[in-house]
Amino acid sequence: MRRLALAFLALAAAAAAAQDIEAGRAKAQVCAACHGADGNGVPGMPEVPFLAGQTWRYLYVQLRDFKEGRRTSPVMTPMAQPLSRDDMIAVANFYAAQTLKPQAFQVDEAKAKLGKAKAEETLCTMCHLGGFLGQNEIPRVAGQNYQYVVAQLKAFKDRTRTNDAGNMTSVARTLSEQDIENLGHYLAGLR
Repeated sequence: MRRLALAFLALAAAAAAAQDIEAGRAKAQVCAACHGADGNGVPGMPEVPFLAGQTWRYLYVQLRDFKEGRRTSPVMTPMAQPLSRDDMIAVANFYAAQTLKPQAFQVDEAKAKLGKAKAEETLCTMCHLGGFLGQNEIPRVAGQNYQYVVAQLKAFKDRTRTNDAGNMTSVARTLSEQDIENLGHYLAGLR
C-alpha cells in the first residue's frame, strides 16, 4: 500500500511539473522573439543570452531583479514589469526544462585555452560548478552566447551590473579585456 501511495505521489508531482512547464511555455511566447521558442536564441541576435538549460532559480531571480530594478535593461525591464511571481516561476521552469543545443560560434582554440587557464586561476568552478552548469542562483555559462558572456563580464567589471552580491564584480575587476575575450571563447565552446 505504501508503494502505491508513493507511486501516486510521484505521478501527481510529474503531472504538476508538466503543467507548470506548459504554463511557462504559454507565458514565454513573447520571450521567443529574442530568446527563441526553446531558449536557444534567434539567429542575428548574438547579444541575447541562451536560456535553455539554465537553472530555473537563476532565471527567476533575474526576472525578479529586472522587475524590481536591481538589474536594468531597456528591453527586459519593461518585459518583466507585468509578470507575477507565479508567471516568473513558470517561465523559468519552462526554459530550465529545455535542452541547450550546440551553437554555430567559431571558437578560437588558442583563446579558449587561455580562457580555461584564467577560469582555473580565478576558481570559477567554485560557484559555477564543474562543467560550468551552474547551481541555484548561479547561472549555467557553459555553451552561453559569446557576445553575451563578454558583455556581462564587462558590465560586472564596470559595475554597471551589480545584482550579484559582489561576487562577480570582484572577480571581473581582476580581468583584462583580453581575459574577458578568452573566457568568452572558452565558455561558448563548452558543450
